[in-house]
Amino acid sequence: MELLADDFLLENEMAKTLFHKYAKEMPIIDFHCHLNPNEIYENKNYANITKIWLNEGTYGDHYKWRLMRANGVAEELITGDGDDYDKFMAWAATIEKALGNPLYEWTHLELRRFFHINETFNTKTAPEIWKKANALLQTDDFKPRNLIKNSNVKAVCTTDDPADDLHFHKLIAEDEESNGFKTLPALRPDKLLHIELPTYREYMAKLGSIAGVEIKNFADIEKAMRKRFEFFTSMGGALSDHSLEVFHFAEATKAEVDAIIAKALNNGQLNQHEINQYVTALLVLLMKLNNEFDWTMQFHINSTRNLNKPMFEKIGADTGYDMMGTQPDIVDSMQKLYTKACTEGFIPKTIFYSLNQNDWLQLATLMQSFQGGTVQRLQLGAGWWFNDTAEYMDKQLTVFAQQSLLPNFVGMLTDSRSFLSYPRHEYFRRVLCNFFGRLVERGRIPNDEAYLGQVVQDIAYNNAHDCFGFFK
Repeated sequence: MELLADDFLLENEMAKTLFHKYAKEMPIIDFHCHLNPNEIYENKNYANITKIWLNEGTYGDHYKWRLMRANGVAEELITGDGDDYDKFMAWAATIEKALGNPLYEWTHLELRRFFHINETFNTKTAPEIWKKANALLQTDDFKPRNLIKNSNVKAVCTTDDPADDLHFHKLIAEDEESNGFKTLPALRPDKLLHIELPTYREYMAKLGSIAGVEIKNFADIEKAMRKRFEFFTSMGGALSDHSLEVFHFAEATKAEVDAIIAKALNNGQLNQHEINQYVTALLVLLMKLNNEFDWTMQFHINSTRNLNKPMFEKIGADTGYDMMGTQPDIVDSMQKLYTKACTEGFIPKTIFYSLNQNDWLQLATLMQSFQGGTVQRLQLGAGWWFNDTAEYMDKQLTVFAQQSLLPNFVGMLTDSRSFLSYPRHEYFRRVLCNFFGRLVERGRIPNDEAYLGQVVQDIAYNNAHDCFGFFK
């Protein structure tokens, strides 16, 4: 089979039919990404393909940066101020060796779907691709809003701090008719969780200021966060996201939590148990608020970040120095958290992601113990980050199907900083259709095209549409 042929990843006739006839043209709801709303609002063309592919706006693509370092590329041509053409050629030299890596497939998909460039990308073809792509990038179709709209995206959920004024979301909403898609905020309270950092005091002052609450204790945090949930809801928000690299469940009394907060606000040194108590109390509060406002709560767990300390100090976080986490008892702590929520009656709609595949079966069986109230109230999220491969997407589908009801799944998201990432939905849909086609071929599910076609359309778009309620 030729590279990225029409039927790549589709191994039998049912898989091909499900993808081409049912899944391929479904719209997209990108309910978790890291696109910058100010770039959507400003809607400016990118100067060249390096700017949008490797060093896009405020962010860069650390997936690519990791591979470039493995190929011996100088940091000047990765995150540094090297020439954009030299960076592009360094990426071409890296891709030549990326056989079997999903970035090889994604890179070629993006060239084909956006730029209609079908050549294999390598150091020989790169100079001409540079010219073709850069010429197209100056056209209206390659402005951020049109890249989103032309990818058939109906909603984009950005990642936003509770203290954000959502200024650019307001401006975008005023021009929404011409967009053809919604840009919605999703609340990500990482800075609120990290009480151990020296920036906590400054952050609490900022959060208190925008919420109109002077934060001195836990009751003040609850008042402030309730106001932020109200504000985000008024702006169309319906999801939150919570990164738990490690988590140890540890309950505390109100007085104990207040004392921990006072200590942190006075720049006192907290021990690990105090940190665990604070994080646990805060997660309980956030679960209550998510449930009350009928939001969906996302948990991203078990990653280990910023391993290369000298490079972290030099160029900061999210630059490609991360790995799968290995906390063996993190799901046990999640179980204690959900047992408490069940006992007290505030389980929110939830999507669980773990970077460690060893957690997937535990999470899938955990969620089944707390279902009820709405369809698939708890879900096992799509393969995340290093698991964003055909093989691990297939494994995630298998675990979900075997332990719950896969036709209820809300499906794929980009989790990306790039406006060119939407072919990842196509990639996932091919894996999804092949998953069901394989079950048909083995006689394990009905050979019923219409029925299975509806299922893949639901997973591709309809379930997310119904679950998150963006279009009420």
